[in-house]
Amino acid sequence: MLGPELSRRAFVKAGALSGAMTVIGGRAAGPAARVAPAWPVAPGQAFELEEATVAQLQEWMHAGRYTARQLVDLYASRIEALDGQLHSVLEMNPDARGIADQLDADRRGGRVRGPLHGIPVLIKDNIDTADRMHTSAGSLALAESIAPRDSFLAERLRAAGAVILGKTNLSEWANIRANHSSSGWSGRGGQCHNPYVLDRSPSGSSSGSGAAAAANLCAVAIGTETDGSITSPGSACSLVGIKPTVGLWSRSGIIPISHTQDTPGPMARTVADAAALLWALTGEDPRDPATSGSALHAADYTRSLDPDGLRGARIGVARQRYTGYSGSVDALFQIALTTLRDHGAVIVDPANVTTEDQIGNAELTVLLYELKADLNRYLAGLGTTAPHKTLADVIAFNERNRDREMPFFQQELFERAQAKGPLTALEYRTALARCRRAARTLGIDATMARGRLDAIVCPTQGPVWPIDHVNGDAFGGNCTTPAAVAGYPHITVPMGSVFGLPVGLSFFGRAWSETMLIKLAFAYEQASRLRRPPRLLATVPV
Repeated sequence: MLGPELSRRAFVKAGALSGAMTVIGGRAAGPAARVAPAWPVAPGQAFELEEATVAQLQEWMHAGRYTARQLVDLYASRIEALDGQLHSVLEMNPDARGIADQLDADRRGGRVRGPLHGIPVLIKDNIDTADRMHTSAGSLALAESIAPRDSFLAERLRAAGAVILGKTNLSEWANIRANHSSSGWSGRGGQCHNPYVLDRSPSGSSSGSGAAAAANLCAVAIGTETDGSITSPGSACSLVGIKPTVGLWSRSGIIPISHTQDTPGPMARTVADAAALLWALTGEDPRDPATSGSALHAADYTRSLDPDGLRGARIGVARQRYTGYSGSVDALFQIALTTLRDHGAVIVDPANVTTEDQIGNAELTVLLYELKADLNRYLAGLGTTAPHKTLADVIAFNERNRDREMPFFQQELFERAQAKGPLTALEYRTALARCRRAARTLGIDATMARGRLDAIVCPTQGPVWPIDHVNGDAFGGNCTTPAAVAGYPHITVPMGSVFGLPVGLSFFGRAWSETMLIKLAFAYEQASRLRRPPRLLATVPV
């Protein structure tokens, strides 16, 4: 769940709705192997659901224009046509059509479960589903792993009437395996590509969810973030990505890195879609203590969709560290600030979060300790027949399968995590306290109190870099760390593009401030309207 800032296909797409294994450019692992067509889609070639919102899809199903089954078939065909270039979808749900048929029958019988009824959703391949799909974090070590129970998110999706269409590719193990990894690469899925410019990184680690949602392979998608892995690919793929306050969405049944920073969240083409998904999947979960009391803070976020929501809001501008690395990004940011001001926001400039440097290496120390403890707990919960029960087992598997699992980069972060002691260690407790003080008390909280702010804004990151399996990610500027380390909410919204490469505008703030951030992000989105669908260009146009 790490973005590229911390952790520097042969594409297998299983199931293909028919139970067969579909492979693009590589070998199949399973019966009825076949090679799927991977033809390019010409810019402007029509897709009848392109940029369709959740509300539009619901309206069309209500009017009888489409059924849920037809939506599943249309998105599946879109995946079949495009994903040979993107490698964003690891595995299709062989039960998706049957689920859609039942949901259509429910609709005919007058039972509509809510705004997600019949909506096809792709979820990241570190989120457990107790069905015929695997949950592997992109790794070969867990390539055959079937979860014994749905994650809380999968339970909520099913209860809301969503159709889980499949699992998306990701940076393997959510980008915590090696220092110099390539975002979007996994042993199971190969290299995911950015749908705007195919030779560029999709950013990580929710790279497949980002690329798929951006390319209209689904209605909405779900990613996970520890530091940057929703907001970074959201920015890179011209999406709205919401990293909620840690505890708003449950993490039970999600392959973990860090219980203090991990959170799943929505990735969508509009703020309205992301808000609808965010509200539908909130809830207290006894399996995740972080969600205890979250119901007191949750709200129907779709009620925050006010196009005049910027009026009177006090918005601080974080420039230190988050501007100055790209003249083109700075120019877009100035236009964004003008838009915010012109629509009634009070701009407090600067309002810098000056304590990120105080976090230093403490964040990685916390993550390594928690990775060992949390992953061992997750693996133990897979049952006695699971082949790997500890992080040490996974490390050994990777060594035995070095040619397939480590062709480009190694597993030094796994090895450093394995060398750590228990969560009672002084080193861990000291690092955690330092992180919370720098990111929360002296960081976001202090900055917002000084300026009496409703939110802080800055560019999410710079334009993404070319995919490079030799050197790994060539990461530039990024603002994800303060909110990630604090466990506070962070939203990215399209801010424009540089040479065809999207960049986002970030809104972040205090814990449980999703309602305010969504209101501001929606009003900015409606005033700017800068999202453009991708054209799958081969390289940056000159």
